[in-house]
Amino acid sequence: MDRLIRKIRPYLLAWHHRSRSSPESSVRRFSYKDIKRATDGFHRIIYSNSHGAAYRARFQNGEVALVKEVKDLNQGKDNFLKEVQLLGRLHHRHLLALKGFSTGHKRLLVYDNIEMGSLKEHLNDPLKTPLNWRTRLQIAIGVAAALEYLLLFSNPPIYHVSVSASNIMLDENYIAKISDVGLINSVGANVTVPHSSNSEDCMDHPCGNLTFQLGVLILELITGQSSENGSTDLIQWIQESRYRSSIQKMIDPDLGNNYDSRELKNLLAVARLCIKSGDKPKFSIPQIFRYLQKKAENTCN
Repeated sequence: MDRLIRKIRPYLLAWHHRSRSSPESSVRRFSYKDIKRATDGFHRIIYSNSHGAAYRARFQNGEVALVKEVKDLNQGKDNFLKEVQLLGRLHHRHLLALKGFSTGHKRLLVYDNIEMGSLKEHLNDPLKTPLNWRTRLQIAIGVAAALEYLLLFSNPPIYHVSVSASNIMLDENYIAKISDVGLINSVGANVTVPHSSNSEDCMDHPCGNLTFQLGVLILELITGQSSENGSTDLIQWIQESRYRSSIQKMIDPDLGNNYDSRELKNLLAVARLCIKSGDKPKFSIPQIFRYLQKKAENTCN
């Protein structure tokens, strides 16, 4: 099936570009001063990685947005503006939409409303309403759908994409939105990060790093535990041969008994496969997405 997708990808891209009702981006310029004020002097950090830091911004009109500082593009304003243009063309239900940028003292990207916060907040903050099982399952499916979209329809191919509970935002309906996507590196080339192939290569050689990240995210959704900050407990557990005997101890207590046992075991099997396969997973992101989607549909029917 993936071989067929690879063959028809040029036609999918052409159809995708023709089907967009508005080819021009509605991205607008923000003042550096306004962003600095909205982020409390860039102190409201949501997450930080090698590609830059992301901040929570509350503007004077009450709107809450995610502002991301871009470190990869500090070698040229033209590269940054090209990145803005390309990111503005990405449209998917499970990608956080770009709405603006700033070229002041920092190169900044302003993304859509994030009033509900990150997935990590909802999993770890006792003051947040616990996520029910159906919502967690839909988050896993939504993230896989966004990754498939990036691999099939991102032209030029993605430079990097990171999947973690910290950089996945939730909207008012608990729809998952990936926020950490890049298309251009610091010298303006479309180069992929290690272990993450470009869109066409992913059809032949699955994106090991993305598949691994998706597996870890699924584990976090099931257990409510975090694997960030170097923690390997979850990853070690799912790779153990007797992990099934301790599933009940690992399930997030916030779920109680309100989950489908068969769905949970299927999801754990996907996470285990994603993580154990390492850099050479047996299945590609599109295959994993279709599997998750099919299982969810079968349960609803």
